[in-house]
Amino acid sequence: MVTGKETTFKNAVDRIACNYACQKDMPIYCGEMKLPDRNEIVEILNEVEKILFPAYFGVNSLKGMTAEEFIEKTLISIYYQLKTQLELAFSLCKCTGVKNVFEPEELDKICDEFINELPSLQEMLLKDVTANFEGDPAASSKSEIVLSYPGFYAIFVYRIAHELYKRKVLFVPRMMTEYAHGKTGIDINPGAEIGEYFFIDHGTGIVIGETTNIGNNVKIYQGVTLGALSPRKGQSLSGVKRHPTVEDNVTIYSNTSVLGGDTVIGENSVLGGNLFITSSVEKNSYVSMKAPELIIRTDE
Repeated sequence: MVTGKETTFKNAVDRIACNYACQKDMPIYCGEMKLPDRNEIVEILNEVEKILFPAYFGVNSLKGMTAEEFIEKTLISIYYQLKTQLELAFSLCKCTGVKNVFEPEELDKICDEFINELPSLQEMLLKDVTANFEGDPAASSKSEIVLSYPGFYAIFVYRIAHELYKRKVLFVPRMMTEYAHGKTGIDINPGAEIGEYFFIDHGTGIVIGETTNIGNNVKIYQGVTLGALSPRKGQSLSGVKRHPTVEDNVTIYSNTSVLGGDTVIGENSVLGGNLFITSSVEKNSYVSMKAPELIIRTDE
């Protein structure tokens, strides 16, 4: 005799198994699929942070070693950790039918190039530290920025992920930036192009889309969105410039949305808070919303 509970379980088993079988473009039940390890990817970020700013994140590793010995040891660790995760990402592409744009033998080349880029990334991040310090009178020191500013951490992770994105690596760059997104509330797609001396103030709720271009000496505040005008066409827009361009020396204040791939914010412009912008702004412009009328009532 079949009980009601047995029927319940059988129905659920049958339907879930059917869902497994129906998903042809995204395997759900696959015991052989190997995935990039999120914890290992976070550890790569930690190792890069340690080698770029060792006095703040690598103190316990410095004992008994010269700077050169510490750098070499940490670089070797980063190299092989990264290569392992890239191999797993490549394997996942193969299992899921996602087209790879490089062959397995190119993984060594990608890792070599990444290691060679680290000195330049360090120089770029030091400029970002300077921008944060000079732009924020509340900062007591550059050390405080490196240790505690969520905006700077989001920029750090973005710059690391962007180097892999440029080399057509799948999965890993986005896993890096989404980790930073969860930690800071700042969502920067690894595909965005961001120039020198970038400053995010406060930062919570910022969104920077994949095809955004940001120039040098740009400052943005919390809640700013640099987004697409309309994503309704979905995958047909992949690879199309759909996010705005922000030129040099622009400041964008809180909760302003700038949308569209044809939208250009000209250099030296300032966008006030709470704006919704879908067309270009001339250089040297100051854009603000007309002040709303306040109505204040008191109870007598």
